[in-house]
Amino acid sequence: MYADLEKRPQRKLQLSREKRQQQKRPLKKRSKNRKLPLEAAFLIYNELDLSQFNKTAANLKKENETFYRRLKLKSPKNLDEVVHQLHEEVFEHTDCLSCANCCKTTSPIFYERDVERAAKAVKLKPGEFTDKYLKRDEDGDLVFRIAPCPFLDAENYCLIYESRPNACREYPHTDRKKIQQILDLTYKNTMICPAVLEITERLKKILK
Repeated sequence: MYADLEKRPQRKLQLSREKRQQQKRPLKKRSKNRKLPLEAAFLIYNELDLSQFNKTAANLKKENETFYRRLKLKSPKNLDEVVHQLHEEVFEHTDCLSCANCCKTTSPIFYERDVERAAKAVKLKPGEFTDKYLKRDEDGDLVFRIAPCPFLDAENYCLIYESRPNACREYPHTDRKKIQQILDLTYKNTMICPAVLEITERLKKILK
């Protein structure tokens, strides 16, 4: 789960080459003679136009809200299977390092185990980590005080990648079981994650 946050200026940080390599997602190579099966113009393999994504997401906001509201009321029995397949297809051609919009605009919710793991990574006590980086939001959840994430470096790499919260590990949740239970969250993520918007556009065509 992610929460909206106040934006802050991007700061420059450092990460080793080995750690950077661990965060790279292998992408399928594009054939020169094959057209991409992508619905959204902003999502083209590792080249992503984030400003175009924001415009597209805003234009589709009402349509997608209606789509997910109806889907929540009446979902096909094989919804998990369909969404999981779309998840695999879209993320084969998605480079999260070219985007990091989730890290720039929202915060994961921190549970006790997340705080302990992240605090250890930066050599702080859990209480010190909480005081320095976290706050309680309107729902009482622990989230980052500001955005972008304080552990996002200038090239979109995560400085605590191996110790990141579970919400970051599982984001954008389109491969989880019982997807019908989080359709409200999936709709919200169409405004944050280009891959989720792409999945949604394909899903709308399948479920016409």
